[in-house]
Amino acid sequence: MTAPDAPVVLRVAGRPVGRYVTRPELPARLSPRPYVHPVTTLAGTAVTELSPVDHTHHLGVGVAVPDVEGHNFWGGRTFVRDQGPTELDNHGAQRHIGFQLRDPDGFVEELRWVAAGAELLRERRTVAATGLTDSAWALDFTFSLTNVTPDPVTIGSPATNGRPGAAYGGFFWRARKEDTAPDVFTAGAEGEAEVHGTRADWLALAGAGWTLVFAGATDATRRDPWFVRTAEYPGVGSSLASAERLAIAPGDTAVRRVVTVVADGRLARDEAAALARKAVSQ
Repeated sequence: MTAPDAPVVLRVAGRPVGRYVTRPELPARLSPRPYVHPVTTLAGTAVTELSPVDHTHHLGVGVAVPDVEGHNFWGGRTFVRDQGPTELDNHGAQRHIGFQLRDPDGFVEELRWVAAGAELLRERRTVAATGLTDSAWALDFTFSLTNVTPDPVTIGSPATNGRPGAAYGGFFWRARKEDTAPDVFTAGAEGEAEVHGTRADWLALAGAGWTLVFAGATDATRRDPWFVRTAEYPGVGSSLASAERLAIAPGDTAVRRVVTVVADGRLARDEAAALARKAVSQ
């Protein structure tokens, strides 16, 4: 019998494609939180990294936010206006409460976002793995953040705190690092400089024998710009707070949904677009 909080092995047609860890044993500085790692293609190629040397606080696939009312749920240093990246004792943690649903192809989970001894947000997370073709599947990831405090809770990023171009925070996927940086493209742009910070229905990251296609699956998610890194490290996120802080009133909920195609091979632009449409419509 499986323990109620044991890691979830996600499967597509019986084949394991991802492992979701609910209670990672991590130091406070990494902002402990559940994550999916490893994620693999159907052929078995790993497309995530966990605590890589360049950024030990990058944890596969999950939700990470650098500023929730001044608390760091991203891990590592905190960007302080007029000061830069600074080591602070301000890290929060996402704590698994339990599963409302748990199947081989997905789950519904409840989490508490806790910092300084207080709960700021209650999250409902829904994750599902779906087959698309013989060489591609989709990871459907939805998170709903509810303000459980009596006051407004605001979410920020280094960009809203004075560091242009650094609007990371929200859904984030740390991809595998290879000898050559991956290519990145959307329907109308190509390259990190052209794609980073833009809004697009989908965005593709293509490495050596694999492609990830990220698609916003709600209007609110599609309005969030993409955060992209390829040269320094391979990572893609959807930015909750780009130009201004995101405010959540007491009792209100912010919801985002990103569906990611995980494909073997390097997809062309039309192939990536078709699979993104298929993944979002399922």
